Amino acid sequence: MHVLTQTPPAPAPAPNGDGPGRQIGYEEFGRRFLEYAVSEERVAAAFGELTGAAFDVGPLRVGPARLAKVVAHVRLGIPRVHRRLDEVITFELVLPLRVGMLVDLGIDRHRFEVDGTVHLHLTARTAEPLRVLIDIAEPRRRDVHVNVAAGTKRAQLLRVLVGVDHEIRRFVARYIATEIRKPHIAAVLDIDVASRLDQAWRL
Repeated sequence: MHVLTQTPPAPAPAPNGDGPGRQIGYEEFGRRFLEYAVSEERVAAAFGELTGAAFDVGPLRVGPARLAKVVAHVRLGIPRVHRRLDEVITFELVLPLRVGMLVDLGIDRHRFEVDGTVHLHLTARTAEPLRVLIDIAEPRRRDVHVNVAAGTKRAQLLRVLVGVDHEIRRFVARYIATEIRKPHIAAVLDIDVASRLDQAWRL
């Protein structure tokens, strides 16, 4: 009697070249994973709730002797994200904004229409035990860029006298600094990789 035996198949050789299945080192895998986890799209989505957000400022007293009263309405646009892949992964997030500002001197009023951007600077870092964090530098006045349209020479003079540009930058920087500290944004920018892997294995 002959007993038929089945020889187990030899393991398939590791694919060569590029493409799915090519073996890579642990270090390269880790870097690729990090770049995938902190993509431009994910970072932009974290700030999605700011898109279309609007807020009012004032009335506030500004200018010499605080004689001028200012109110403003600010609306934010869709954020744009630019990623830089160096040894440290960094981002510049640009938030467009439009501002309608009214300066009241008591004897007359002047309206200003403003276009501008807020520039946020972010850095991706890794932390124990297995987390990916995205840090945001608190915005300053210099991170807010504005282009103020003044319709008349008198309005242009008032813009300089009262410091309209300065006040807009200060208002906006303060508002954005408050918003980025809110829990829903902080949660998205803190990726607990170990916890998510554990959840995936339990499915």
